[in-house]
Amino acid sequence: MKETIMVRSKKDTVSFLIERKAALAIAVLAVLVLLAAVAGPSLGSDILSPLEVLRTILGLNAGEHDFVVLTLRLPRVLLSLLVGAALGMSGAILQGVIRNPLASPDVIGITGGAAVAAVGFVSLLGGALSIKLLPAFAVAGAITTSMVIYALAWKEGVTPIRLVLIGIGISAITGAGTMFMLILSPFYTAGQAYIWLTGSVYGASWADVYTILPVIVLIVPLALWLARSLNAQAFGDDLAAGLGVAVQRHRLALLLCSVLLAGFAVSVVGTLGFVGLIAPHIARKLAGRMFGSVLLVSALLGALLVFSADLIGRTAFLPLDVPAGVFTAGVGAPFFLYLLFKNRNQN
Repeated sequence: MKETIMVRSKKDTVSFLIERKAALAIAVLAVLVLLAAVAGPSLGSDILSPLEVLRTILGLNAGEHDFVVLTLRLPRVLLSLLVGAALGMSGAILQGVIRNPLASPDVIGITGGAAVAAVGFVSLLGGALSIKLLPAFAVAGAITTSMVIYALAWKEGVTPIRLVLIGIGISAITGAGTMFMLILSPFYTAGQAYIWLTGSVYGASWADVYTILPVIVLIVPLALWLARSLNAQAFGDDLAAGLGVAVQRHRLALLLCSVLLAGFAVSVVGTLGFVGLIAPHIARKLAGRMFGSVLLVSALLGALLVFSADLIGRTAFLPLDVPAGVFTAGVGAPFFLYLLFKNRNQN
C-alpha cells in the first residue's frame, strides 16, 4: 500500500513539474510575442522608439508616424506573427496525427497544393481575374490536395504511414506541376509567381491580416479541444479506440484544421518552408508530450520564427527587402537534414 502511494506521489510530482514547465514556456513565449508586436514596428530604415509606436497605435500622436507605423509596419508585423502561429500549429497537428517527426505542411503536399493552385491562377488567369482572388485559389488548392491525399490513403481507415508516403508523392507531383507552369508563363508573370513561392511578408496589408485572423480565432480552440484525442492516439489506434476515441473522425477533423491553417497562411504570404517542421520539435522540448501544450508552444514559436525571419529580411540588407522564406529555408533545410541523420542513427 505504501509503495503504491509512493509511486502515485512520484507520478503526480512529475506531472505537476511537466505542466508547470509547459505553462512557464507558454507565458514566456507569449510575452515575447507581445514585445515583438511592439518592437517590430519600431525597426526599419527610420527607427522609432517603442513609446512612439504605442502612442501612434493609440492615436495619441499628432499623426506624423501614422503612415509608417499603421500602414507599412504594423500590418506586416502582425501578419508575420499570425502566419507563423498558423504554420507552427499546423505542423504540430500533422506530426501528432501522423506520428512522424518529419511531417509538416510542406513535406506532405499541403503547401504544394496551395502553391500549384496559386501559380496556376497567376500564370493562366492573372490577367482575367482580380489578384484579390489569389488567396481563395491557394486555399482551394490546399483543401483539394489534402482531400486527394486522404482519399488515396484510405483503406478501411487511414493509417499514419500511408498518409505520409502518399503525401510525399503528391508533394512531388505538385512541385513538378508548379515548375511546368512557371516555364510556360511569360517572364514577368513567372517572376511574380517565383517571389510568391519563396515566401514573403512584403506588401502586407490589413486585408491580409483580416483574412487569416478569423481562421486562427476559430481553428485554434477547436484544435486544442481535439488535442485530447492525440494524447490517446500516440499509444496506437487500437488502444485509442478502446479508450473511446473516435480515431478516424478525430483524425479527419484534425487534418482539416491543419489544412485550413496552412492553406490560409500560404495564401497571404506564399510558401514559407520549414516553419511547421521546426516549431513543433522545439515545442516538445519546452512543453513535454501533452499535445495541448505542444500546440500552443508551437504556435508561439512559429510566430517568433517568421517574425524574426521577416525582421532580418527587411532591416539587415537595406535598401533591399529579402523574402522571409529565404531565412526560414536557410535554417530549416539543415535542421531537416539533422533530423534525417538523427532518425537514421536511431533506427
